[in-house]
Amino acid sequence: MELKNLAFLSGQSEETGAVGAIAYSHPGERFHGSLIQDFELLVLIICESDEVASKVGHYKYGDLRYQIMYASRHELRSSVITGDNDNMMQCLIEGEIIWEVDGAISALRDELSTFSKELREQKLLHEFASFLRMYVESKRYIQEGHVVDAYYNVLEALGNWARIVLIEQGIYPDHAVWTHVQSLDRALWKLYQELTVSSETLEQRVELVLLACEFSVMSKMSECSGLLLRVLGSRKEPWSMDELVHHPQLRFVAKDLPLILRKLVFRSLVKESPGWPSLIGGEGREIRYWIEN
Repeated sequence: MELKNLAFLSGQSEETGAVGAIAYSHPGERFHGSLIQDFELLVLIICESDEVASKVGHYKYGDLRYQIMYASRHELRSSVITGDNDNMMQCLIEGEIIWEVDGAISALRDELSTFSKELREQKLLHEFASFLRMYVESKRYIQEGHVVDAYYNVLEALGNWARIVLIEQGIYPDHAVWTHVQSLDRALWKLYQELTVSSETLEQRVELVLLACEFSVMSKMSECSGLLLRVLGSRKEPWSMDELVHHPQLRFVAKDLPLILRKLVFRSLVKESPGWPSLIGGEGREIRYWIEN
């Protein structure tokens, strides 16, 4: 079925307050069938309200079986930064815009294809936050003797590192990350091989990669945290943790902000002022964060 014949979707779209829709059909040679899903058509409907976030529906129209995913503008933007929803990203990147209200979908797709500076900064901070979390978790597991768990986490950390390499090269890391890294960063590719196919014991491999990750954390921290540092320097008054967690430019890394901030303080890239009255009462004094401009 050609996409221009999808008028039957308009009724469902109007009911959800949609502002646009994208359709992704599977060409015969690329259709994975039951390996992923057995629907010939994937439709992504974008809405203003967050109430429809992650809603999924399965439908049939004549002989056509199709899947509809609903996402708010905020959720779609977050997925572009985090890469958490492969189906949504594939639909956004490769699908065809059926209709849109104000060009917002086209604008986001253009931003993605050109990999704008703002998007690069957000993606870089997100990947570094995930890299730091996986590195810290792996280090904790290896110290506790949980070698397999440490291996899993450090492998994830290498994946984040690989995506950071691509972002630094101006490449949006949507898929086949290691295929790109193999030609762009031979040292990182060799480290990946050391972890996955080396003849050393699993514990020795993990410890070797953790040493490399520790050096990478230290060397990349300032550059990858550029967006956070700029927010901290955007006013003279120190920031509370709660203010930073709810800052619109930092919400996508909210769960990792405490970890990143403490590492930045440890490296003296961020200053702390532990003398503010606590908003929750008691005798404790709240720590706030700032940088020297």
